[in-house]
Formats: sequence, C-alpha cells, structure tokens
Amino acid sequence: MREIFFLSDFGLADPYAAVVKAVMRQITTGLVVHDLAHNLPPGDLRRASYILYESVPYLPRNSVVLAVIDPGVGSSRRAVLVVGERLCYVAPDNGLLTLAYLQDPPRKVYALENPAYHLPRKSTTFHGRDVFGPVAAHLAAGVEPHRFGPELPVAELVRLPIHLNFGSQGEILTFDRFGNAITTLLATPAHVRGRTVRIRYHRIPVASHYAEVPVGTALAYVGSAGLLEVAVHLGNAHEQLGLITGDRVELVG
Repeated sequence: MREIFFLSDFGLADPYAAVVKAVMRQITTGLVVHDLAHNLPPGDLRRASYILYESVPYLPRNSVVLAVIDPGVGSSRRAVLVVGERLCYVAPDNGLLTLAYLQDPPRKVYALENPAYHLPRKSTTFHGRDVFGPVAAHLAAGVEPHRFGPELPVAELVRLPIHLNFGSQGEILTFDRFGNAITTLLATPAHVRGRTVRIRYHRIPVASHYAEVPVGTALAYVGSAGLLEVAVHLGNAHEQLGLITGDRVELVG
C-alpha cells in the first residue's frame, strides 16, 4: 500500500478536502493520506508548484502525490498520472507540477481517461472527488499506471514559465503564510554573504537568520528550499514592503 500526500486549494472551511479523503478511503481500505496543504490561495499554481518543490525531496519513495489546484476544472485541460523517478503524481496538467519535475523528473505520463477508475457520476466542478481522488486511491492500492488511460509524451506536459537559477537576477516566485517572499534565485550562504538584494526601491541586506536584524527590519537569506527569500523580522514582507508576485529581484554587491 502506497501512502498519499494530498495538496489542494480547498481550504478547511468547506468539506471538500475531507470528502475527497472519504471517497479514497472507501475505495481503498486502510489507505494512509497525509495533508501537505489545503489553505493555498484559490487557483495559485505558482504557490502550489513551490510547495511541491520544497516537499518532494522528503516524501517517501514510491508514494503518491495527489495535487488538486484546478482552476480549469471541466474544461479541455487534461487530467494526468505522471510517473516520476521517485514518486507518482495525480493532477491536472496545468503546470502546477512544474517545480516538482526539477526534483523528480517525469518518466511516463498517462491520461486519466478510463472511467472504470472514476466515480460513476462526474461533476464538472469537482474532479478532485470524482476523478483525481479515486485514481490516487486505486494507484495506491497497486493498480498499474497504464490501466488509467493512454500514454502521453512527457514533452507535452504543461509547464509554468518559472526559471530557477544561480544568477543575480530573478523574480518573486510566491509568498508563504508569514508573508516571506520566496524568489527564483538559487543560493548558498557563501554565495550571498555580504551582498544586498534590490527589489523596487528597497535595498535589503543579506543575513543568516531573522534575529540577526532588529525587529521590524527587512532581511534576505537563503531559505530552507535553497532559494533566496526576503522577510521582515517578526513582520510581513508581502504587506510591509508592498511586494507582489513577479517583482524583479536583483542580487548586488
């Protein structure tokens, strides 16, 4: 039995995430489902992609990632099973797996077209319950990937225009719940020590940790996923610095 790690933007104020888990457990008795996150901003594919980037290296080999951030539900967007080198992913093919592919390159892709592994009645607005969840449950129970539908070319997978790099110029990829800005710049402490980050009219010094600067002061540092981040010590960089996703980031000095 494979474990399932469930990511969605369903939140916890509505029953959607719990219903998906209930459906999966009825299909596969004894299934173990872990919540990666559910309180993402609705439809935020960049945030979802970053969460997977940070999480994938630490998930048990051969487990299943069920990722349902699906603003195109009911449209012509494809539903896919992606078999990576370490993990399997059940998700809409809309780019949310873009950064996961950097950590776990895709080897095979299958379209989720076999209705035998869906719920009998499918809503046009809740494929998490009716398609993705059931497929993930059957996959965890040992159904072979090719049974879910025809194989697709790996090269056709949709990818977001996100480019991580070790250079000096990038952008704000997303924000975490603390308001910290995660950038697209890969970095090491030695690489950024003594330098400054420039975003809009802000000049932000690089530090090693939050408490290295006074409370309320902005700092940049290498985050837990190896990406350069910008924060305000005991504050919210998103709000206090007026930053937005896509802002240009430059490492100088």
